[in-house]
Amino acid sequence: MFKSIMLNMKKAGMLPRLSDTEREALEAGTVWVEGEFFKGNPNFKAIMAEAYNSLTEEEQAFMDGPCEEVLRMADTWEITSSRQVPDEIFNYLKDNGFFALLIPKQYGGMGFSVLARSTIMAKLQAGGAAIASIVVIPNSLGAAELTEKYGTKEQKDHYLPRLADGTYIPCFGLTELTAGSDAASIKADGVVFKDDDGVLKAKLNFAKRYITLAPIANLISLAVRLQDPDGLLGGDEDLGITVMLLHKGMDGLSIGKRHDPMGVTFHNGPIYGENVIVPLSNTIGGTDFIGKGWKMLMETLAGGRAISLPASAVGGARAINSATAAYSMVREQFGMPIGHMEGPQAKVAHIAGIQYLMEASRIFACSAIDEGQEPPVVSAILKQQLTEMMRELSICGMDVMAGAAIQRGPNNIINEAYVGAPINITVEGANILTRTLIVYGQGANRSHPYARTLVEAVEAEDSTKFRKALLGWVGNMFLNFGRGFVRYITRGWTAGSPVSGPTATYYRRLGWASTRFAMLSDLAMIFMGAKLKAKGNFTGRLADVLSWMFLATATLRRYEAEGRREEDLPMVRYALDHSMEQIQKGFEGVYSNFDAPIVGWWLKTVGSWALRLNPIGTGVKDDNLAATAAVYQTYGSNLDRLTEGLFQPDESDRGMGRLLRAFRLLSEARPAHAKIIKAIRARTLPKGHPADLVEAALEHDVITETEAELIRAAREAQFAAYAVDEFTPEEYVRIGGSEVTEGFAGPEAPRPKLAA
Repeated sequence: MFKSIMLNMKKAGMLPRLSDTEREALEAGTVWVEGEFFKGNPNFKAIMAEAYNSLTEEEQAFMDGPCEEVLRMADTWEITSSRQVPDEIFNYLKDNGFFALLIPKQYGGMGFSVLARSTIMAKLQAGGAAIASIVVIPNSLGAAELTEKYGTKEQKDHYLPRLADGTYIPCFGLTELTAGSDAASIKADGVVFKDDDGVLKAKLNFAKRYITLAPIANLISLAVRLQDPDGLLGGDEDLGITVMLLHKGMDGLSIGKRHDPMGVTFHNGPIYGENVIVPLSNTIGGTDFIGKGWKMLMETLAGGRAISLPASAVGGARAINSATAAYSMVREQFGMPIGHMEGPQAKVAHIAGIQYLMEASRIFACSAIDEGQEPPVVSAILKQQLTEMMRELSICGMDVMAGAAIQRGPNNIINEAYVGAPINITVEGANILTRTLIVYGQGANRSHPYARTLVEAVEAEDSTKFRKALLGWVGNMFLNFGRGFVRYITRGWTAGSPVSGPTATYYRRLGWASTRFAMLSDLAMIFMGAKLKAKGNFTGRLADVLSWMFLATATLRRYEAEGRREEDLPMVRYALDHSMEQIQKGFEGVYSNFDAPIVGWWLKTVGSWALRLNPIGTGVKDDNLAATAAVYQTYGSNLDRLTEGLFQPDESDRGMGRLLRAFRLLSEARPAHAKIIKAIRARTLPKGHPADLVEAALEHDVITETEAELIRAAREAQFAAYAVDEFTPEEYVRIGGSEVTEGFAGPEAPRPKLAA
């Protein structure tokens, strides 16, 4: 009977057919905690026991030493304006191990953990995209990582020490005109031939684009599709995707031109090759790895997507969080800090809560990779969700900082983060496709407890394996239907929680959400079958549910790992309430668009009504906004703890430095302000801003001279922090040899004094 069912399913095309590249992608990496959500009954006790690591003493010393130093050397405005990274900074990076973070110590590298690499990359965002990319590329997918993992002994001995000391500056050539997110469709062509000396070589022709560091690189790890028309290697003519090492200066190789991504300063450009001759021994891993390039890339990306781009997003989000919260307390309108007004306050709270979740997810995932996991689905979640969140938070920061955020110049703190946000969303697989093809598409096929086994059994026509998988799937599905009903009635209470206290309800609701998610996944795969692969809008909503379940779980893991700090609870609640709302929205979208007879009708009608009647989450409550915003709006030791590892410049007269000075001085002046406000209410002093009543307050002995000096200094720093950059016409035009016209320059006009 089971054999007949299996053959009929295969004949009817009910299951998706996997190409070789899809199969290799599915086989890459490991299933981690996301597999628990597909089962429908996650073991949160076990999940909370998963690693949540911290840096070693050596790694922390690197953060506190070389990272701090290079950021103090960086003038981000000058780098942006000149589009050049000074030689002094580039040489400092080379000489202090920044190119060697992932290379083992035996080859002259630092041998740092994944978590350390991610944390360093996040911190370096403060120096701008140019500096960050110079460090990120050598320490992510490319020559060093691929050679360390797959290279021959000779390749490791030659390349790794030279990559570590900066002799080789690498880039990775994958993207082409017709191969973007569909990287397996590359057209870069290599033909195998034997030269006059009997050495096997390949003649390469290619046109790559969007390659970061290409303008300054001298070593390229290039993905090409090799052909062997003369059968010199004794196999198929199409050898498949292969990764080869090319050196700058090879005949026919053109490298050095530049793209201009969003006007953000970092090295990015095309690479062209016309009849470039490369020995087959330049294949990473040697000739044994010819044709294994796609598998190598998938295995490396399985964990790699969780490192560089999420780190960039988190670093940017932390900086925006710190700057926006400080500005909201420094900037006053209508007689009060704008951060105390509910509109701006809600934005500050959103940044704080979501940034807490982002950092939690980054550390949780990197810790798992350091412990031996290579979770492609979770890595894709981090890449897609955290880069999207960074864009959203940059917009929130722009809204709060308003005029100070839109005037470019050395004092603009968040402009580059806002402008550059779409870059991270686009690279390493556009988020639109990452959400549907990897997060859910690969998740359903790889992380589901039975789906992949069933597909393999049908393809192999193995009826015994098919029977076990089918019965297991059906049994688990019926269990989830029962669980789902009970958990709906009890609002997740029967799902249980591994902890007590204020976060227990979130474990229960995540258990409830997981059961519903597993049920819907089963129904979708059964009733939509192979068609599900093409339903990107539908699978995208399931991907959102899966993503937010993981992000909420990571938030809970951080809260536990950091000792359930009471002072962090407003941010934890914000992050979790927001996550539950996103899960609910995802389910509503799935119910409303379930395209299948009978089941679809029920979900769109009765099911949708029941879903909204008893929601998993309704969003963040207004009464938590002030407390969440206040976590970062309050100057002191707790803020120091939360901003640890974030580059904070010394107090100065420029940019973030002057904002931090104003924030500190105003915080210190608040008690003196309070005395003056009390005197105003007692009618001892007239109405007005405390800073405008200093002399009167001294006369009435309301404050001391020391307090008066503090108020004056705070007011001066506050006004300085309000100021934005202004340029002479010549500075603004910045075109060498051009003259400013009289009409552009305009007549000189008197400038009003800023009232105190």
